[in-house]
Amino acid sequence: MTCIEDLRQLAARKVPRAFFDYVEAGSYAEETLRANRTDFERIKFNQRVLVDASNRDLSTTMIGEPVKLPFALAPVGLCGMQHGDGEILACRAAHKAGIPFCLSTMSICSIEDVAGAVEKPFWFQIYVMKDRGFTQSLIERAIAARCSALVLTVDLQVLGQRHCDIRNGMSVPPELKLKNLLDIMTKPAWAMSVLRGKRMNFGNLAGYVPDQGNINSLSYWIANQFDPSLTWKDVEWIKSIWPGKLILKGIFNLEDAKIAAQTGAEALVVSNHGGRQLDGASSAISILPRITDAVGSNIEIMFDSGIRSGQDVMRALALGARSCFIGRAYVYGLGAGGRKGVLRAIDILRRELDVTMALTGVSRVQDIDRRVLADSHLYS
Repeated sequence: MTCIEDLRQLAARKVPRAFFDYVEAGSYAEETLRANRTDFERIKFNQRVLVDASNRDLSTTMIGEPVKLPFALAPVGLCGMQHGDGEILACRAAHKAGIPFCLSTMSICSIEDVAGAVEKPFWFQIYVMKDRGFTQSLIERAIAARCSALVLTVDLQVLGQRHCDIRNGMSVPPELKLKNLLDIMTKPAWAMSVLRGKRMNFGNLAGYVPDQGNINSLSYWIANQFDPSLTWKDVEWIKSIWPGKLILKGIFNLEDAKIAAQTGAEALVVSNHGGRQLDGASSAISILPRITDAVGSNIEIMFDSGIRSGQDVMRALALGARSCFIGRAYVYGLGAGGRKGVLRAIDILRRELDVTMALTGVSRVQDIDRRVLADSHLYS
């Protein structure tokens, strides 16, 4: 496994199609999904020579926490359907690598499952649901689990449709239809890992969803809990309950970024949800420099959407992000090889970033700026 694409191809062979496609897909025509990648590839580096870069340091901080690499594992739903106990395995891999792991509200393993299986605190991602009592209970559970940061996702008031999820009949647990059964039968290692896992349903929803064992009832409840009435007042409400550090994920507009910088949150994440929400929007990387220039001195800025390599991490840092969230890249590793696969994905990104720093004449992550880019004036 020499690159993230190798892990992706292996995961595609090992994980049932419905769950692989769930991670892989974007919304509607996938224009934004494709733009996230093509715009990254247009950003070129400025190679330097005869610069002493022999002692490179990839460590930095994220919201005041020391990290060995300038990225965290992003909140991704259904990791436990990529590999049994996927969230626990990914969290352990992140902690071993010295970086943060963020657990999704829509995880298979619950907050308590993960907290009981790891020794260090992790981050928790939350949606504000229509049932504010349920939302508050999740926050209280994250507090009890000693989560060190809360990541509030603000760009999912309604669900962008992923066509393949409908075509595949994607559900949790898998619906027992002939097509699904035949697919699972060809993937015995995946089936055994999931059967041995702690759960095969959304762990954080246990006890809150009526008739959770009924796939149709569960899908209906989830789809109807995302709240289109969400406003900045809800951020204030979250802050009144959550005593720790707050990160706002899904900021994609300059005016929204200016408001976010005034909320008292420790950081914002420039993100278009990996191309899974508003299709036809710009790439996240094209928006990043406008936001970092406008509010980067007022709030810590992180980046998400489209990263598949250490070079992409370098590009985002050069355009002003302090750090990044890694989503699909690590999930491919999880599907390909469980904890070892996640560690391999992290190591691939680390090595690529390290070499790119050396060849652009940079020794410290903190020194990465637009000077490492060719035509850097285009981003001023």
